[in-house]
Amino acid sequence: MEKNRKNTPREGLRSRRESLYAAGERYERETAGREDLLEGKNAVWEALCAGRQLDKLFFASGSIGSVGHIVARARKQGVPAQECDRRKLDHMSVTGAHQGIIAVAAAAQYASLDDILALAAARGEAPLVVLCDGITDPHNLGAIIRSAEVAGAHGVVIPRRRSAGLNAACAKAAAGALEHLPVARVSSMSSAMTELKRRGLFLFAADMAGESMYQADLTVPAALVIGSEGEGLSRLSRELCDVAVSIPQRGKISSLNASNAAAVLLFEALRQRGAQ
Repeated sequence: MEKNRKNTPREGLRSRRESLYAAGERYERETAGREDLLEGKNAVWEALCAGRQLDKLFFASGSIGSVGHIVARARKQGVPAQECDRRKLDHMSVTGAHQGIIAVAAAAQYASLDDILALAAARGEAPLVVLCDGITDPHNLGAIIRSAEVAGAHGVVIPRRRSAGLNAACAKAAAGALEHLPVARVSSMSSAMTELKRRGLFLFAADMAGESMYQADLTVPAALVIGSEGEGLSRLSRELCDVAVSIPQRGKISSLNASNAAAVLLFEALRQRGAQ
């Protein structure tokens, strides 16, 4: 019998590449045939120069010599850039003349933490913010944004990396909420959490091991931190939170998905604040 052995670094790298490839395949399916794609070197370069907010950049393997300056500027402006097979770009392309580079324009303008807190101040309300720690499914992200807007939250925060962005699939799932709710995209979720704590918000981690949400005081200035669909909260995010809260359950399955959990917590916050 073959003995169990740990994966070698080479095997770990291959597994990571396969995971990234699968994520790229999913993103490709979401973007195929869309009207918010910018194709070609000039179109993408001018969009970057004009400060247009882009959700993601794709460039063909082996084309870095001709599009390297565009990729460098995109990354400098905080736009995630992914190298991929040229055939992927061929499949995504609407014009058939992508020149080895395609950008996906954001479906809405990203806001800042200041914008979110300013909205709470303008309403005369204690801030209520949702932090999405690694929500990679655009439909889940859109559903969270929709629930946040309906429940009267003041904004949603997402990281630049390892997260869905405001693409067309997200906008569709949000059902118009992007027109009314600011969404901030930050370079570091931990830095954003630290800044919100500095500005007086309490961070509530959605965690099955936490205290019941009915015992938590969600009337205070609050940020609800929702973990990824598969792995939950990252270790650092969990450590930065002030308290963990759970949703009481009576069924047999283990948990709700991320968007449903966010909705339940948001409407419990709304209930408590309405009662207050």
